[in-house]
Amino acid sequence: MQLQERVRMEIPVKPTESEKNLALLVEKIMEPEEIYSEDLGIEKKIVARSKCISSLKKMHYLLRSERILDSARRYLKEGVADKMIVVMLHKQALAAGRISFVSEERESPLGAVKLYIYHDNPHDVIDWLAPPTRKGRPVFERGVPEPDCY
Repeated sequence: MQLQERVRMEIPVKPTESEKNLALLVEKIMEPEEIYSEDLGIEKKIVARSKCISSLKKMHYLLRSERILDSARRYLKEGVADKMIVVMLHKQALAAGRISFVSEERESPLGAVKLYIYHDNPHDVIDWLAPPTRKGRPVFERGVPEPDCY
């Protein structure tokens, strides 16, 4: 059975990097159902996939504990394209267990981690991951926008 992905993470692999160590980065913000390596000839990447938006619960928690909801919300909104959200994360920050969004790949010297989130209403996902804030606190908290995921 083919996995109907809702969340996809791609981590570029540089020649000096360990694929095993990079695969561990995934679990800093995501609970994947599948992780594999893709060799595209010129480049390699680690790919992690999940059929559930709720696989991003760790990211949901980190955005709050690091107090970066406003910044995250801005990057997530900028990344909306039709029924998808695409954002890039700083690879070294993720290795340290932190989330740092980047606007361009060159901002992450070892390559940016790409996160793709697919949903019929991406703004529901944004409201769950990074709700608007007032005085640094979420104005509301929404549940995971996926009643059909188990």
